[in-house]
Amino acid sequence: MNQMTLSKLSLATSLALWATTFGNPAFAASTDPAHPNILLIVADDMGFADLGSYGGEIDTPNLDALAASGVRMTNFHTAPACSPTRASLLTGVDPHKAGLGNMAEELAPNQDGKPGYEGHINDRVVSLPTLLKDAGYNTYLTGKWHLGKGEGSKPNDRGFEHSFSLLVGGASHFSDMKPSYAPTPEAKAPYAEDDVLLDKLPDGFQYSSQYYADKMIDYIAADKDNGAPFFGMLSYTAPHWPLQAPEEAMAKYRGRYDAGYDELFAQRLEKQKSMGLIPADAESAPRPPKGRPWDSLSSDEQKVEKRAMEIYAAMVDEMDAHTGRVFDYLKQNGLYDNTVVVFLSDNGAEGHDLDETWPADLFPKIRKVIDETNDFSYEQMGRAGSYTLYGPNWAWAGAPAFKLHKGFPTEGGTRSIGIIKAPGVNANVVNNSLTSVKDIAPTLLELAGLSQPGNNYKGKAIEPISGQSLLPVLEGKAGTSDRVLGGELFGKYYVRQGDWKLVMMPKPYSEGEVQLFDLSHDLAERHDLSKEQPEQLAHMLKLWEQYAADNNVILPDWVSGY
Repeated sequence: MNQMTLSKLSLATSLALWATTFGNPAFAASTDPAHPNILLIVADDMGFADLGSYGGEIDTPNLDALAASGVRMTNFHTAPACSPTRASLLTGVDPHKAGLGNMAEELAPNQDGKPGYEGHINDRVVSLPTLLKDAGYNTYLTGKWHLGKGEGSKPNDRGFEHSFSLLVGGASHFSDMKPSYAPTPEAKAPYAEDDVLLDKLPDGFQYSSQYYADKMIDYIAADKDNGAPFFGMLSYTAPHWPLQAPEEAMAKYRGRYDAGYDELFAQRLEKQKSMGLIPADAESAPRPPKGRPWDSLSSDEQKVEKRAMEIYAAMVDEMDAHTGRVFDYLKQNGLYDNTVVVFLSDNGAEGHDLDETWPADLFPKIRKVIDETNDFSYEQMGRAGSYTLYGPNWAWAGAPAFKLHKGFPTEGGTRSIGIIKAPGVNANVVNNSLTSVKDIAPTLLELAGLSQPGNNYKGKAIEPISGQSLLPVLEGKAGTSDRVLGGELFGKYYVRQGDWKLVMMPKPYSEGEVQLFDLSHDLAERHDLSKEQPEQLAHMLKLWEQYAADNNVILPDWVSGY
């Protein structure tokens, strides 16, 4: 038994004795190694190859230094979209049980009102911030929530003592409060501070990433001398659309992408291979159905595409810079070394275009408002009042070894950047164990010396955590090769067991039939083995059926049209 395991057993014993005698433990100062601070950082729609430490060319020195000081996971999986991922992240439970079996905006008629499809974190789970707060942690959220905006479902109802939050999925990154999507031109994006809705944003709100970092520093600073560790969730809305960034940040990237996305795709693929992040013989991902070769674009089309990527890179750069300010504050106050830091993206790169995201035939009012209230001119791109998306071509370059992007159960939709730095963990480690966003909550509980609540908390029945602690991964051990992971969103689903993967998607992304891939030889999911491996296919179908039954999956009623 190693020293880390012994210390955690000792800590768990002491906490149990304290709780028995005095109730909830009152933790010592946040410089106490037995009770680390926790900073959970979430990017929104970031590609697997964006960071320098993951093979990208965008300037991300602070997050790259974080990666060098901890473990980079290269087989870490989220849900294919933001709110289901965030539900699992904060509960350790599958989103179909936690209330986000589908996104609230996309519920099918046969899902509406069903358990697990509430559109917010439901009352049958207990959240990580609740558990940490009850154990003596100060708990803070700044940034995107997207896990409920109604009565009883805001951040402070789920364990955050203090929060400054965007309650929905997206908005302008400037202070104009324009929502990413709304049925009326007068609508404002719903921001709240400590659950009180705001009529306007504070004067200090210049840009989303800047203010979320400012606010996190303010919350930590206000409590840093009260003798308790903190749990802070810094939940960026970057680089989620609409793509917008400060002028200086955009200027920094002018001309950087003049060679186009085909060239960037090739550069990133080779860099990831040379860094050992993907196999040296990995095939490249197929171009997405709506993708186009760079040299097939007109000069005007190339001009717009280049500007979109410049803005996107500026957003990632800004996120890194403001994260660095939070790190600097912790270091200057002697808190950083005793802080567990987790960084991840909530899904793969956003590869939809405007027609796919809010099609006029399905969301006519929203699409009309988008078209009539935003400036789509080239000159305004990236500035307040503009509306730019990343699109399928740059998303293809955002994860050059993985198929497709956000919204899909393929590797490009679910395989995410995942970095963990923790006291006592070896530095600059790359780990390819099959891991899940559900694993973060049990990992952080174990690092904090706390037990999982099981199926009952404070006399109330709850869904038990189904994720696994990543302590073995952090200690350099390989994950189990037979682990099963499954997922479903928008009627598209997958199940993994080791390197075998079953995928079901509609046309034009497949022929509407289940596909089988061996990721050990086919990371890009190019070669369907369903006909060649009927026994393995039958086995994987049983695993999918078991996953669907265990998690009460309700496929949307239109899924029969595959």
